[in-house]
Amino acid sequence: MAPDETTALLGRRDGVQRGLKARHLIMMSVGGTIGTGLFVASGMTVATAGPAGALTAYFVVGLMVFFVLTSLGEMATLIPSSGSFHEYASRFVDPALGWTLGWNYWLQWAISLTSEITAAGIITTFWFPDVPAWVFSAIILCVLVFVNTRSVSSFGESEYWLSMIKVAAVLVFIVVGFYVDIVGVPSTPAVGFKNWTIEGAPFKNGFSGIFQVISIAFFAFGGTELVGVSAGEVENPRKNVPTAINQTFWRILIFYICSIAVIGLLIPHDDPSLLLSAASGDVSIAPFTLILQRAGLVSASNVMNAVILSAVVSTANSAMYAASRTLMALSQRGQAPQAFSLLNSNGIPVYSLAVTVAIGSLAFLGIALGEGVLFNWLLTITGTSGLLTWMSISFCHLRFRAAYEAQGKSSLNLPYQAPFYPYSDYAAIAMGVLILVGQAASALLATNTDFSILISVFGGIPMFFSLYAGYKWLNGTKLVPLHECRFVEL
Repeated sequence: MAPDETTALLGRRDGVQRGLKARHLIMMSVGGTIGTGLFVASGMTVATAGPAGALTAYFVVGLMVFFVLTSLGEMATLIPSSGSFHEYASRFVDPALGWTLGWNYWLQWAISLTSEITAAGIITTFWFPDVPAWVFSAIILCVLVFVNTRSVSSFGESEYWLSMIKVAAVLVFIVVGFYVDIVGVPSTPAVGFKNWTIEGAPFKNGFSGIFQVISIAFFAFGGTELVGVSAGEVENPRKNVPTAINQTFWRILIFYICSIAVIGLLIPHDDPSLLLSAASGDVSIAPFTLILQRAGLVSASNVMNAVILSAVVSTANSAMYAASRTLMALSQRGQAPQAFSLLNSNGIPVYSLAVTVAIGSLAFLGIALGEGVLFNWLLTITGTSGLLTWMSISFCHLRFRAAYEAQGKSSLNLPYQAPFYPYSDYAAIAMGVLILVGQAASALLATNTDFSILISVFGGIPMFFSLYAGYKWLNGTKLVPLHECRFVEL
């Protein structure tokens, strides 16, 4: 069956509307995941690993992201589905892996929804210190529920403009930053590479420093796989998904690598504000704010606070979308209650959305009441699941290609081919293993042991494989033979 027929068939099976336009998907791929990981936490990477070490960490994770997204793009272009990679895992590897990836991914985004809504409320207290943060959190949550229950095009349009704000802010920061560094301004003379030559730079703490900050870099790139999830609701996915995927390289190069380079050039790695801003979340001393202030922008704190608020709301918006579509896809495969696949007249999985919002609201209530211990543990443990998800996508792609060719099909007929296959998949998996091992080793060998990393690695991995083994044992699933892998619905 031709790719176009596959696309049409899967679209009917999902029951959702293809309301996302090309510009929505492209903007989501370009700026959808830019958030606090870049705007606030990036300073900690320079303080811990030095300017060159931070660049190395972001480059390594960025390269892994590029490899993973091109693999996901190849599968999503041929089989566009809201189930995305966890559906591909069920088809091409083992239903147990699909179930594990799906529920882990849903939990990851449900927890993220809570953290972002909470953060949004805290950020607004910058302007309204006398109003409780939970009030603004509740208002923002209600607005996002309204947007996400209307139609998928409403989600796409809101995400488009929220992402536009972030993209514009980063571009201004990069241009201004390089100008201040190379030319200088009256209040700040040109710096050049001076901050790369002070003691400890450019690779502060060596390899240990790089591995310590890779988790921050990974957090900054988190959510890039949403392009695959949204493929089930984008118009003409055969054309638009590859276009969005191809934006990845430039997004990584321009928005992340250049931003870290500017911070490393203009702020010394031993500047206490780098660590303090990341630890406290104080926007007034965040790297982006400090550099814009040095360029003469007096209201930099207000501007960056508004930008970061838009970033947090954008992430919460994406979390609500991704979690509800994941639960819907699990239900359609019989791996979640059937009610979660029911759609309203606008093609929205309302029950999946309701459960996601309810779980997020309960966790948010726990935090507001000061009992957020369980939430914090879940947030830490699910951090590793994102990395395991990326590694699983690469493994699924290896099986996808093997099955495609085993059934007598030529890869030349694929509407989109991942460059560097199969080496990109092997490299992504190897990089994932290296990151996990390096993080665990650096945390164990550090003078002050970072227990959050230890919990993430040694708690997240057992949880992932326990879920996989449990489902496999209860349901008796097996590795899907290559000649039985399904590329179309029967």
